Amino acid sequence: MEVGNTTRVTVFVLQGLSNNPQIQAVLFVTFLVVYLLTLTGNLLMLLVIRTDSHLHTPMYFFLSHLSFLDAFYSSVIVPKLLENLLSKWKTISFLECFTQISLVIFSGATEACLLSVMAYDRYQAVCRPLLYVVTMNKKVCAGLAGASWAIGMGTGLLNTILLAQQHFCGPNLIRSFACEFPPVLLLACSDPYMSVASILTTMVVLGLGTLVLLLGSYTHIIMTALGINSASGQNKIFSTCSSHFLVVTIFYGSGVFRYMTPASGSALEQVLSVQYSVVTPLLNPLIYSLKNQEVKAALRRMLARKPRLTF
Repeated sequence: MEVGNTTRVTVFVLQGLSNNPQIQAVLFVTFLVVYLLTLTGNLLMLLVIRTDSHLHTPMYFFLSHLSFLDAFYSSVIVPKLLENLLSKWKTISFLECFTQISLVIFSGATEACLLSVMAYDRYQAVCRPLLYVVTMNKKVCAGLAGASWAIGMGTGLLNTILLAQQHFCGPNLIRSFACEFPPVLLLACSDPYMSVASILTTMVVLGLGTLVLLLGSYTHIIMTALGINSASGQNKIFSTCSSHFLVVTIFYGSGVFRYMTPASGSALEQVLSVQYSVVTPLLNPLIYSLKNQEVKAALRRMLARKPRLTF
């Protein structure tokens, strides 16, 4: 579209993962299966937590929010990826692209907040057990969860609005399979100072802030566990926290490499993006269900429950 003597991009082209039709067919089937498993795993986790009264605790309240967020995040990325694997023209409109960017940042920021809140919950349960019920009451839990969603929403909107103010005059090829902040920013023709400053501030304040809270919580948990003479007591603490710690490691590890390194469209970046946006939402419910005895027991109770017929 011509505006005066300048051209403004109205659509972007997603490079995708491969141009080989045979490989695209294999990728389509693979990602479709992963997506269905992701939805099934996270929605099953939500159902188990909601229906089993043994799981009506702050820890599983936050886990239900995380499961919903993972299902949502996967639905932001994967359907468009599947569409492009079948399509010859891998285009995405300006509005659709920036909506996807906003939702990706929103999901990542919200998950960072939820993971830090979950670590704080474990700290209260392990280090201050006598005050746990009072400290982590329903009102506090609802407030912490609501604040996580609000921070994520504000972060996504602010960074996306600033990025959308940039002038995009071409080229319009995004070196990724999805609209993400780093590769789209590379296409800006105007000075990207405000957008760069905004995303770096977000990474430092939100990323570092939640990481400090995580590390602080787990430092106190480990010190408390090591101060217990009972081996069974130590094992109970570590088994309770191991699932969450593994999820945190995967999330921050892939997120830091993806967003803190310069965008170049390399194969490594594509692999990291797939791992961060497609594989991680699948792994989270698997980790919590396979490594958590309470969840496995709740699953067994739900499967063993006979359906009641009402007339």
